[in-house]
Amino acid sequence: MLEQVKNDELSIDQAVEKLRHLPFEDLGFACVDHHRQIRRGFPEVIYCPGKTTEHIIQIFESLAAKGNNVLATRAKPDVFEALAKTDKFPKARYDKLARAIILEQKEQPASESVLPIVTAGTADLPVATEAKVTAEIMGQRTELICDVGVAGLHRLFKHLPKLQQANVVIVVAGMEGALASVVGGLMSCPVIAVPTSVGYGSAFEGLSALLTMLNSCASGVTAVNIDNGFSAAVTATLINKKIEQSTVISSEAEKSI
Repeated sequence: MLEQVKNDELSIDQAVEKLRHLPFEDLGFACVDHHRQIRRGFPEVIYCPGKTTEHIIQIFESLAAKGNNVLATRAKPDVFEALAKTDKFPKARYDKLARAIILEQKEQPASESVLPIVTAGTADLPVATEAKVTAEIMGQRTELICDVGVAGLHRLFKHLPKLQQANVVIVVAGMEGALASVVGGLMSCPVIAVPTSVGYGSAFEGLSALLTMLNSCASGVTAVNIDNGFSAAVTATLINKKIEQSTVISSEAEKSI
């Protein structure tokens, strides 16, 4: 922005107006955090449940106006339909399985390593796909490895070579949630376990899987909240970015020597 002012591409008054909303923008019903892109490397994400469609669209417009990518999670189809009717975001798309609205305006440099997202069963795919779209909009290359749960553990073994190359692995499982412990015992990297609300009555809507993951005897397994594929993806992205940044710094240091 300062370069734009210097080159007469932006007036001082226009720059002042932009700076006024840089830390956050008060919409009356929401304070949109525009500084988050600077602090954390990606903008604020809209969690849709509990918000009206009108509020979601206004927050979406505020975030998109800064030129950043926008992600709205747990969005219902009618919210996307209302957003599409505004004709302001032709590039916005809706991922039905992930229940997410995605607008990609800024190209992200792709991660060097691949982030594997492993599911115990097909019923875990909505949560796993939420993790996938979240990680991808933050610049991660991902790969879904589906339906390799402990009911047929031999299905997991053919994927071990690629899993062992990862910096971090996300494991999504419902029922008893045992897959995270199995993967954790085979990996030399952190495992982020996501319990899902998949299962019959005694699964207690994911509580059984959560307790299994919290009590994992495999070291290096960390659990997020039930059905929280979004949080798992953010954590995995932060780990991956730190590792890759450290690798670049080490390589540059070696060259200077």
